[in-house]
Amino acid sequence: MPGIILLSTAYLPPVEYFALIKKADRILIEKEENYLKQTYRNRCRILSPNGLQVISVPVKRGSLHKTKLKDIEIDYSKRWQQIHLRAISASYGSSPYFQYYSGELERIITSDHRFLLDLNMKLLESILSMIKIKVQVIYTSVFEPVNESDHDFRYRITPKVNSGYCAKEYYQVFSKRGFTPGLSIIDLIFNMGPESSGLL
Repeated sequence: MPGIILLSTAYLPPVEYFALIKKADRILIEKEENYLKQTYRNRCRILSPNGLQVISVPVKRGSLHKTKLKDIEIDYSKRWQQIHLRAISASYGSSPYFQYYSGELERIITSDHRFLLDLNMKLLESILSMIKIKVQVIYTSVFEPVNESDHDFRYRITPKVNSGYCAKEYYQVFSKRGFTPGLSIIDLIFNMGPESSGLL
């Protein structure tokens, strides 16, 4: 799928998100849409010792109704950064590449970004560098209506619906019950390191 693809912003997005990016020449990240709750925009899935775990970045409630995503502020009244870092460490501390990549992710997560969009973009740029994918990433300037085009994936990658993406299986630290698909890209990176890009 060469060319441009349109994606929602996402917090430590799933592997599928990066599989799409790998095939594109240019990425458009939607910033003009109204914010949607219970999506990957502010949450991700990791594999903990007790199974699947969802961690989410709290956002200020304020006027969430019909608030543009670019205006969504992170809520620091909750200790979400410490909770996320503890959960990530408990899940991946014994993985082969945790020590190699965790410091950079911790630096970004603890940087106190005001807006969710800025946090997500910093993480996206860092992860693309980790898995050695070079692609131009820019924001949208206007909201384009949702369509069924081959390049619009804003609402297709969601925790609520199975997109049909078939992930390549790889080693997972807590894979007692077999391979768990649909996890954050950090699951792949911490477990497979330099091999990550080849598994997308």
